[in-house]
Amino acid sequence: MKPILTTVFAISSLAMLSGCIDDSAPPPAGNDPEAAARAACVRDVRSTTGNPDVVVSSSSFSEAGTEVILTVGGTGTWRCIAYRDGSTAGIESLTNEGFL
Repeated sequence: MKPILTTVFAISSLAMLSGCIDDSAPPPAGNDPEAAARAACVRDVRSTTGNPDVVVSSSSFSEAGTEVILTVGGTGTWRCIAYRDGSTAGIESLTNEGFL
């Protein structure tokens, strides 16, 4: 009789816990297009400026292209547009307008 009660208890516990899954949580970073856009801009701003000290200040996600604002150590604030395919464009200094 005990094995039957143990099995019934285990099955009912699993059934109750199945309703506890939180599917409203954001997707993992690997599937987050805004995180991918930020990473692409950091990569390309580092390459463009030759400065490894690049930190994302903010970003504004858009299906058309995500605008990323970055702080580059010693040179100020920069702007970059990142696209879903991993490419970037519009890399420019906002501190020293006209540079790139």
